[in-house]
Amino acid sequence: MEIAVYYFPQYHPDPRNDIWHGKGWTEWELMKLARPRFPGHRQPKVPAWGYFDESDPAWAAKEIDLAADSGIDAFIYDWYYYEDGPFLQDGLERGFLHAPNRDRIKFALMWANHDWLDIHPAKASNLAPLLVSGRVRREAFDRITDHVIERFFSQPNYWTIDGEPYFSIYEIGTLIDGLGGFAETRDALASFRAKTIAAGFPGLHLNCIAAGLKVLPSETGIEEPQRWLPHLGFSSVGSYVWVHYFYPDWAGFPLSDMNKAAERNYEVWQELTALHELPYHPNVSMGWDPSPRTTQSDTFEPRGYTWTAILEDDPVIFKDALTRAKAFVSRPECKQKIITINAWNEWTEGSYLLPDTAHGTAYTDAIREVFGPK
Repeated sequence: MEIAVYYFPQYHPDPRNDIWHGKGWTEWELMKLARPRFPGHRQPKVPAWGYFDESDPAWAAKEIDLAADSGIDAFIYDWYYYEDGPFLQDGLERGFLHAPNRDRIKFALMWANHDWLDIHPAKASNLAPLLVSGRVRREAFDRITDHVIERFFSQPNYWTIDGEPYFSIYEIGTLIDGLGGFAETRDALASFRAKTIAAGFPGLHLNCIAAGLKVLPSETGIEEPQRWLPHLGFSSVGSYVWVHYFYPDWAGFPLSDMNKAAERNYEVWQELTALHELPYHPNVSMGWDPSPRTTQSDTFEPRGYTWTAILEDDPVIFKDALTRAKAFVSRPECKQKIITINAWNEWTEGSYLLPDTAHGTAYTDAIREVFGPK
């Protein structure tokens, strides 16, 4: 059984953010500005370790030790690479890969190929402007995958499944749109696999994030994915976060119901397992609160992402979800015993395992108690 946790690397300086938001800006700035938006709303949420730079190898080493000691096998980095180049790469490139203890945990990539919008913070008065398109053409796709194979698959602690490097794609519809169609996408992915095999691997494990609910405005829906995902060359299906299947406003605004979100997602595990012939990796989420990504002076009303209801995190619900996920993948018919968790550090979406000043290490403790240390 393997536990993989999504890692959102927006807590270190990046040249694009320097242009968009000012020199040295990170999403820590939004956390510092966050305020309660309704009675009982727990904001600001404060990291117990302070506002650190994840691209510093010393801090990366501290994260690695906490994750490994808690029984986490791998970080799945939200990885951004656009037609014109990378974004937010230094948390992995300068931090994790240069940490002295990096061999304690594996890592993999989820290509977060969605449009990047100006929602840091989002304004109530207008639609979020597009900053970078997530669509790439074939030439850029080939350049990106060459880089992935050479730079990351070659790392000794890159996560593999049956020897095949794991690579996840967040928005398959956006990929198809950029490449020009189904046949073009199938050919591009086949080329990616062939290059991976030529690099000495037995194959390529392609994972597709099969989000049922369009949370991000850029997501492009696709019909009957269970029928043609295998023909595109995918190896498994996964989920990123519970709100893709339980929109928080369904259970009231501004405060939703985390228990209802959990119960709905337990049903989703069953539904997606039955729907897809590919293996499905169940997901556990710890909370949802994107209110730090809204302009704090604007009235907090339901306006769609990022103006959604809150799913307040609860260590008891989280531990129960882990226990259920463990039982789910322990069934004999489950061939790939993999669980994903959202998230290690999605602070501005209210989903993080790193310790804060309210719960301390309750969430990483829960993982260790359910699955045991590695």
